[in-house]
Amino acid sequence: MFIQTEATPNPATLKFLPGRTVLGSGTLDMPDRSAAAKSPLAQRLFEVDGVAGVFLGSDFVTVTKTAGDWQQIKPAILGAIMEHFMTGAPVIAEDAQSDSEDGEFFEDSDAETVATIKELIETRVRPAVANDGGDITFRGFKDGVVYLAMKGSCSGCPSSTATLKHGIQNLLRHFVPDVTEVRPI
Repeated sequence: MFIQTEATPNPATLKFLPGRTVLGSGTLDMPDRSAAAKSPLAQRLFEVDGVAGVFLGSDFVTVTKTAGDWQQIKPAILGAIMEHFMTGAPVIAEDAQSDSEDGEFFEDSDAETVATIKELIETRVRPAVANDGGDITFRGFKDGVVYLAMKGSCSGCPSSTATLKHGIQNLLRHFVPDVTEVRPI
């Protein structure tokens, strides 16, 4: 098994590509050890000293470190991922589910605007963010402000504010005149 690694815009996060499906659909964000109960793979990764967070995507695993040098913890992470897939154990526990989009908020009168915003996020924003080892989801729309949740390498990334304000906000303003601002949740 050959696992590729890619840098992300967040220096504390690396993207690992095992060359096979990780999650069939959705994403799963485990920002701490207690959240890892959802995934045997994440539990194994949290056993590596220095792992602060794990994010699972369709074909990648993003790992965030607490401190230290990647050269010291990267071999242990690669070993944990390889060992997990070689055993044939499930990636997520049977009773666990990928992250859902529950808790969205917007006025019924804005349903058409929200549908356009969601389509733009799904088709233009999420694929680019996934390339960087993260995910971004729509959470709400109120008074011209779009609220988005950033996960994986995007959470805590130094360039995430620029991504939100310059990239996503400009894109949404261009296609949806009702959008005045984009904010993270």
